[in-house]
Amino acid sequence: MYDALLGPAEIRELAAAHGIRPTKQRGQNFVIDANTVRRIVRTADVRPDDVAVEVGPGLGSLTLALLETGAHVTAVEIDDTLAAALPGTVADRLPERAARFALVHADALHVGDLPGPPPTALVANLPYNVAVPVLLHMLDTFPSLERALVMVQSEVADRLAAAPGSKVYGVPSVKANWYADVRRAGAVGRNVFWPAPNVDSGLVSLVRRTEPIATTASKREVFAVVDAAFAQRRKTLRAALAGWAGSPAAAESALVAAGVPVRARGEALTVAEFARIAEHRPPAGGGKDRAAGDPARPAKRRSAQ
Repeated sequence: MYDALLGPAEIRELAAAHGIRPTKQRGQNFVIDANTVRRIVRTADVRPDDVAVEVGPGLGSLTLALLETGAHVTAVEIDDTLAAALPGTVADRLPERAARFALVHADALHVGDLPGPPPTALVANLPYNVAVPVLLHMLDTFPSLERALVMVQSEVADRLAAAPGSKVYGVPSVKANWYADVRRAGAVGRNVFWPAPNVDSGLVSLVRRTEPIATTASKREVFAVVDAAFAQRRKTLRAALAGWAGSPAAAESALVAAGVPVRARGEALTVAEFARIAEHRPPAGGGKDRAAGDPARPAKRRSAQ
């Protein structure tokens, strides 16, 4: 039986045919194991009615596995050579699914729209050097994304899925949790890549919140508190948020109003608690940001999308 997916020999043949040499600059490590990509697709629960978006498809290992499900697949690729090669690979190996494939030749960090119906799932082996910014950008730009399954560096996977109180809980944890429920979904060994990376990899599952964080603060306002809190994570929030609020006393006032202990540290707070703090920023400290970012913020609580 013909297997449309790519193995080690096919990956190297494609790379040689197109003069492709993986570069560290773009975090290019190609998956060479068909069982791994099928496992990713199965864990992501990709269905025929899905519109899946893939970032960094490379030579097409995961792309072909996604297309096997019958889903529509849009791949976003920044590399000129890889972007030129991928449509031909799809047409050669899965011609019956080629009509369900679209390629966007662009930097995923700057993608603002995609062809076809709105995407429902993000499934990707993200370039490790930009994994978190790309993930957050995609979740923010495409509210139609119901879920995501991404492969990232193992340490990054731990940070994304960390709960308050964990030593690795930080900015990626809180910001990802703004959009979705996040959990670790498995580990991936180094030997399934070519070239083999120097780090282990992990899978992270994100399911978008059905009930967004209820807050009168905007995402920008909440994220400003998060950034300030973790910029000096060893300090108490009263000290860490002094610059954000205008003074230690103003920070204490905001914390008390939000019902957060003034001697707490950022690593102990949930995203909802950060949102409450953002709601109580003193006017003298927050006027400029609010005017620039949210000139007509409604008074009632609204969706955090």
